[in-house]
Amino acid sequence: MNMTLEPATEQKIREEVGRLRDPETGRNLSKTNQVGTVRVVNDRLVVTLHITTYSWPLRSHIMTQTEEAVRLASPDLVSMPIDVQIEPLDRPPVPLGQFGLSVKSIIAVGSGKGGVGKSTIATSIALRLQAAGAKVGLMDADVYGPSVPHLLGLSGRPEVINAKIQPIYFQDIPVMSMGFLVEANQAVIWRGPMLHGSIAQFLRDTYWGALDYLIVDMPPGTGDVALTLSQLVPLAGAVVVCTPQQVALLDAVKAVAMFQKTKIPVLGMVENMSGFVCTACGQRYDIFGRGGAREKAEELSIPFLGEVPLNIQLREDSDSGNLATALENPICSTAIDKIVQSILLQLSQQAASKPAGAALPVL
Repeated sequence: MNMTLEPATEQKIREEVGRLRDPETGRNLSKTNQVGTVRVVNDRLVVTLHITTYSWPLRSHIMTQTEEAVRLASPDLVSMPIDVQIEPLDRPPVPLGQFGLSVKSIIAVGSGKGGVGKSTIATSIALRLQAAGAKVGLMDADVYGPSVPHLLGLSGRPEVINAKIQPIYFQDIPVMSMGFLVEANQAVIWRGPMLHGSIAQFLRDTYWGALDYLIVDMPPGTGDVALTLSQLVPLAGAVVVCTPQQVALLDAVKAVAMFQKTKIPVLGMVENMSGFVCTACGQRYDIFGRGGAREKAEELSIPFLGEVPLNIQLREDSDSGNLATALENPICSTAIDKIVQSILLQLSQQAASKPAGAALPVL
């Protein structure tokens, strides 16, 4: 026989859960009508929340927060199992930037120098976000050395329909890259204005559709692409990728300074190629050192997002255009998922810090 909640108890639970913040808007869940039913079913307390695909990758975190809020609201229910159910909520993107992109957050992934695995990390973030239920696009802004098509095994030339460039799709991810527009062995020799024009065209003329996240793979170094992006669209933030050794960290510091000067929030730093674990003996070898990025992030007062180990399968599958296959390996997926969670938590804190009167879509 099912017990029923006292109205006062239900109200306390609603109030406490309602104080939790929606990762997308930063608003209390009660203010955005995202707390659904609170009831007892089969001697379990069931709490229903409504969450958009933008926040879907954080649903485990949200469920944990909700259970803690319920326990705080009603200590009498401490022995009752709590079942937090997440249901989808449709909240279309507000047009973003001067081109009116239907994107909720644009995230740049950059590095101070080439050869640190920036494109691999950027593409992996997009893949894991999509696998977690978010709507994601991937823009390869590394005009001089576009790697994304190769990493995903994509080819072909985008069509133009109704004056819009149709991106090449990997699964449900729209991808745009200079690699689709030039021959593989052809060099792109452009000055600044042409580079600016190509980035603007990728943003303005590509049919991206409605996205939660647009991941932008930046060129290495501290060129003017970051300035171009900051002028064209409001970026939610930037992720800086580096390897542990000091020579890479010196350039990573410059990348951080570049984003800060262009008023792009730095979401944090990722340490790639962070150690190799021998599958035969289990011994870890820190070929490029270890912990350098974490120490530098602390020194610069920016978040450390996580580390990705050296992995033979990741290297082999990336070379053969099967990066998505490599991410089925728990070693790789666990590392990238931790980074994705860290990025989204940074964005949720950013949303929570917005003024209370900030614009919010009508539900």
